[in-house]
Amino acid sequence: MADLFWFSDEQWSRIEPLLPTNTRGMPRVDDRRVLSGIVHVLKSGCRWSDCPEAYGPSKTIYNRFVRWAKRGIWEDIFATLAGAGGVPDTLMIDSTIIKAHRCSGGAKGGPSFMLLAAAKVAEPPKSIP
Repeated sequence: MADLFWFSDEQWSRIEPLLPTNTRGMPRVDDRRVLSGIVHVLKSGCRWSDCPEAYGPSKTIYNRFVRWAKRGIWEDIFATLAGAGGVPDTLMIDSTIIKAHRCSGGAKGGPSFMLLAAAKVAEPPKSIP
């Protein structure tokens, strides 16, 4: 349970006032738990259904994320928090996850040098040792 993400008291005190209060229907379950689950999924890259049970039902976590994304709540929260922080000293870009087209891996229609390399392997050596 040590590797799970949980908002600290300081972080939560900054986020809680930004959450929507105009909800209809059933009252929301523990916001801190669900939002910690959302951050855990986004940080770890796991599937929504693989979210640890400590955060509650994965369907609740997914539905909250999608509904708030459609309503623009995430943008409002991020804009408010980013504006309060000032200009950062360091910016980092992470490009560890890059999707490539199937042709880039040598599939049909891929680079021609792959075909030439295969032909070279079938040739007998040009010099005798």
